[in-house]
Amino acid sequence: MDAYQEAVRYLGSWHVPVEFDADVLEEHVFQEEAASGCLSPLQAEGVVDFPDVPIQTPCGPEEMLERRLVVLKGIVDGEEVYLRELEALLMPMKALRASAGTSQPVLSSRQVQTVFYQVPELRDLHQSFCSGLKARLSAHCQTDPGPGEQRQMSHAGSELMVGDLFLRMVNQIGLYGGFIENYEEAVAVVGKCAQSDPRFRTLAESMMSNNGEDKARTKYTFEALLYKPLDRVTKTTLVLHDLLRTTPVGHGDHVALQEALRLSRGFLSGINESSRGKREVTLSHGMKRQLMRDGFVVDVSEGERSLRHLFLYTDLLLCTRFKHSTRGKPDQYRFCWYLPLAGLKLRWVADEERSADARPRLHTVRAKMFLLRRQPQQQAKGYRGVTSGARSRKKLEQMELMLLTLSPSYRLELHSPSCKSHTLLFSSLYELEEWREAVHKLTTENIETVPPDLLTLTSACVKLRMTQQPPLQISIAEDKDSLCGTLNVAIHSACGLQRPACVRVCVEVDGHGFYDQQAQTHSSVHSINPHWHQQEVTLQVDGAQNLRLLCVSQSDGPEDAVLGKATFTLDSKSLNKRWRRRTLQLGQVEVTLSIKYSPHPLEAPGSTAPRQPVFCVPIEAVAQTEGVLVPHVVRCCVEEVERRGLDEVGIYRISGNATEIAMLKAAFNSNLREAVTRLRCAEVNAVSCVLKLYFRELPEPLVPTELFLSLARTLDIQDVNSRLVSMLSLLHSYPDTNRHTFLFVMHHLQRVAERQDVNKMSLLNLATVFGPSLVRPPVAGQGHDGPAVTMSREVVVQVQVVYRYLQCNNLPEAQISASRDTDAEENDDETTHM
Repeated sequence: MDAYQEAVRYLGSWHVPVEFDADVLEEHVFQEEAASGCLSPLQAEGVVDFPDVPIQTPCGPEEMLERRLVVLKGIVDGEEVYLRELEALLMPMKALRASAGTSQPVLSSRQVQTVFYQVPELRDLHQSFCSGLKARLSAHCQTDPGPGEQRQMSHAGSELMVGDLFLRMVNQIGLYGGFIENYEEAVAVVGKCAQSDPRFRTLAESMMSNNGEDKARTKYTFEALLYKPLDRVTKTTLVLHDLLRTTPVGHGDHVALQEALRLSRGFLSGINESSRGKREVTLSHGMKRQLMRDGFVVDVSEGERSLRHLFLYTDLLLCTRFKHSTRGKPDQYRFCWYLPLAGLKLRWVADEERSADARPRLHTVRAKMFLLRRQPQQQAKGYRGVTSGARSRKKLEQMELMLLTLSPSYRLELHSPSCKSHTLLFSSLYELEEWREAVHKLTTENIETVPPDLLTLTSACVKLRMTQQPPLQISIAEDKDSLCGTLNVAIHSACGLQRPACVRVCVEVDGHGFYDQQAQTHSSVHSINPHWHQQEVTLQVDGAQNLRLLCVSQSDGPEDAVLGKATFTLDSKSLNKRWRRRTLQLGQVEVTLSIKYSPHPLEAPGSTAPRQPVFCVPIEAVAQTEGVLVPHVVRCCVEEVERRGLDEVGIYRISGNATEIAMLKAAFNSNLREAVTRLRCAEVNAVSCVLKLYFRELPEPLVPTELFLSLARTLDIQDVNSRLVSMLSLLHSYPDTNRHTFLFVMHHLQRVAERQDVNKMSLLNLATVFGPSLVRPPVAGQGHDGPAVTMSREVVVQVQVVYRYLQCNNLPEAQISASRDTDAEENDDETTHM
């Protein structure tokens, strides 16, 4: 049995969970964590409260000695990792000292001394301890003993004496006192020099360490390596405690290890006493540093996502790595990075499209979670039943953590004046906006940041935190009143805007993350009273209790603005299959919507079915799939042209970039949300060409071909009023989708022609462009046996039909979506102010 398997068995006997995650090499690497479970920063409230006499393991002497060997092997592995990190920290010291004597030093001699103070001594101390411990283990521990050699191995373990090595190291632990006193100044020097000297900044951000026997290398920052000794100093006490637990009372090492533990705890008590005076930090204007908000977010570094605990203080933002507590151990936090709030710039992006490989992985995790949660409860009692239930719960918890890391798509970028930047991801736009508001409020108060004592600040997180655990649904009790089924929300209109804007409404629900929990409307036409014509969004919900709404204003820049937000409690008793109309107050904006809820059992979420294409598909099929009367591609392109293309000279006549047109077409065929995002930054002429291309590629034209000859005959009517009545009569014979889409386009082209003095596009010009796409003659031999029309006459009819409709000033209004049950709405109308 190798050391790793021994460590796993040892941890299993103590019910310590062992997680297998070797995919990513993180900045903080301690391979001995699994073996000893003894990793902790200095505690804000003092040293960990260990018993004076360690609790002995409830097993025989031979098994205890075997576990003692496993602990010692883990200690050796940890020492080797720590030594490699110290070597990586010391690697540039010689070159920096040499440059200090030149005319262009990177660091001065005093700065070099400050940055590397006591580090060589710490390296020598642990090098001596590690080599001595490794030599004794090699001499007394046999590798892979046979069956008959087990007793011999236990006997060798009883003869293995290492207490003197630990006692000798603890007697020199005072070296850490000097390092800790100098740490804050060393970090300040590193930060200052990284800002002022690009040579040092490049060095500080790309320090490398080898990972033992394999060829992989771990990348560190200078600050992260400086933090390693602070994190390491408490390991001495914790390692000694674990070692004593596996050392029999009669063993020769027991007395020496007890003395080493006493000295180590005394040292840490003194350090904690001296740090208590540093906790109360006075900022500018007499303010005290306080924790304002905390929570779990996803931090993105070099393309890798990691779940982190974020703490917002009065003057800074602290990102830490949270470690679950093991049996008998407190929760732990590891420092990742911090940013001063002074001068901090924030930028958020409404949506980040997931990578192609992330989507199927996300769907797989959701499906497994769904099935695991739906498994029948274990009826068996006793140890086996309890073990099986605990195992299923552990799997579900791990999948939820993975889902929390994979699902976030809303991005918040942080940029500090020192050129440091970090990116955070959120699953909810509502949560992102809450964080943005909290950070923005503090940044506008111009509070000067006092350089923090990162050791004390990170240690205090355990006491100060307001969020104890990641937001896992498995830890929330089932609520019989929560929603399970289909929730439909139809957005009608909004009022209360301070100025005209293109606005969209974002809808979010909570509950289990088996399905997509966000949806949004399209951006409205530029207006002070936007309307969405009852645009409907549909969400599959499981355990939903709250509905969140956000009103977002679209801007020409990279960042949109949230005009207001509100939370609405979902009550399964008051919601049903009939539409209920409500008015919600989102800050200064008032949004009118309708809600209905259909409870039913849900099916397991599988891989998302490919979206049905919209181009080259009959318009009735597209409209039916989308549940509207005017397809989204038509509405999106029209609204984008009206937002920024009405003053474009030659709009609809000048072609856009062919590559951009092809990209937009592909986006509409595969992902509507991506298409809407691309439209906002696409060239407006490309947008107009996409609309024309859609009508041109319809299998059947928007104006039914069987009406072509009838429309041609109406053009021969000389009386204007009679001709108009006849054309409107034919219009009512169009299929519903064709008629409303045609009217929607006609009203849009009339608004374009109203700006013909600027864009040079008159009604006739627009009819010439759209006529051949909207109106097509019947094809001979396909059921159309009427009199043939010459080609020249066809072109005239195509243009004149559209032109005559555009000249009509009393065209009926287009209906965007199918009508709601207005009677039910009137009966259930209510206004909710939040």
